[in-house]
Amino acid sequence: MLHTGLVGNTERKGILEDLTLRGLLQDSTDQTALQERLEQGPITLYCGFDPTADSLHLGHLVPLLTLRRFQDAGHRPIALAGGATGMVGDPSGRSEERNLLDQNELSSNVAAVAAQLESFLSFDAESKKKGIAALLVDNREWTVEVNVLDFLRDVGKHVTVGTMLSKESVKTRLASEQGLSFTEFSYMLLQANDFFELHKNHECEMQIGGSDQWGNITAGIDMIRRRSSAIAYGLTVPLVTRSDGAKFGKTAEGTVWLDSKRTLPYELHQYLINVDDRDVEKLLLQLTLVSVSEISELMLDHRKSPEDRSAQQRLATEVCRLVHGDEEAEQALLATQGLFGSKSNSEDSLEALRGIVPETEVRASDLKQGEESLIDVLVLSGLCSSRGDARRTIAAGGISVNGDRQATDAVSLPNDLLLNGDYVLIQKGKKNRHLLVIV
Repeated sequence: MLHTGLVGNTERKGILEDLTLRGLLQDSTDQTALQERLEQGPITLYCGFDPTADSLHLGHLVPLLTLRRFQDAGHRPIALAGGATGMVGDPSGRSEERNLLDQNELSSNVAAVAAQLESFLSFDAESKKKGIAALLVDNREWTVEVNVLDFLRDVGKHVTVGTMLSKESVKTRLASEQGLSFTEFSYMLLQANDFFELHKNHECEMQIGGSDQWGNITAGIDMIRRRSSAIAYGLTVPLVTRSDGAKFGKTAEGTVWLDSKRTLPYELHQYLINVDDRDVEKLLLQLTLVSVSEISELMLDHRKSPEDRSAQQRLATEVCRLVHGDEEAEQALLATQGLFGSKSNSEDSLEALRGIVPETEVRASDLKQGEESLIDVLVLSGLCSSRGDARRTIAAGGISVNGDRQATDAVSLPNDLLLNGDYVLIQKGKKNRHLLVIV
């Protein structure tokens, strides 16, 4: 979704307070000094995103939206796609070394990630006029032509090995059985140099990132101080976890991606609809641009009738809009409504299921003549492997038609079961659904 304007609902000097209220301020350099600097006028800040895949994932929304929050508060964000650092791999928060990507894959990933970064920030004429238009950079620009000797001389001499060894990410890996390669050990130098280059060429004064980036951020601050005697600032946001301790944005099927080709908007919507009540307020605060006061009111209403999942519905809608835009968010909502399989489903909600839920076409003439029984359809659709399997599953209460559980296998699919005259929604268990389309 292209961001074409500034929200402007957070005053420049109040951004730290807003981050604190949202639980987004994990670590920072001297907050008093940072607050004073923010009150003086717009600051340029950056956050880096390494293209280890061809899409950002749901966890990236927290630092990415933090950049957006700063821009909405009147500051200038730089989004960095790590075409250089992605070749090395960040050891922070990892128990083992990443597999190195080849150049073709990395270049493709950089292009994909850059496109996603652009959709969350404002690059338009209005923000340019205000001097806070976002900037998108790739650290290959200033890294790829530097030879090893120049890098060691110009960058390496400003960082002591003792300082690098003191960083938590390094200590953790050195103590592990996997150990730490020199390639990953040098990652900190590359990121520190990124901060210095952005400071020198774009007057960037602050870096933000996930809490696992604190050591890399402070290394960059030290680099700027040593090489230019300037003051720089750093801030980290928490890594989002669920109340059960699991990493947010992971499912049994894998990662929840921001790219609609890897995770359908409907699947993103469903993932968020199903978040635990214990997590929903935190996620509304950290993954949406809804004001803190409005979220407080929303949660008051939610707690009166938690079974309605109104907070989860707002969360799913807001995140889908941010990631995919209004139209895709509406389609995801319609598809979710269609899954309930009730007689009140609109044709739009059922149409939205097509391409999401597996479907089988059935001739209307066969339905009228009673030639398609429920057992036939279960086998035809692949929900059951045989007629015997279908009978056993029905007897066990594992089959629902249009939301109604079927207790007997002696069921045909007459026209009065059709949703909007053209559909029948069959469900096996909790997750396996199939749409019959009447032709």
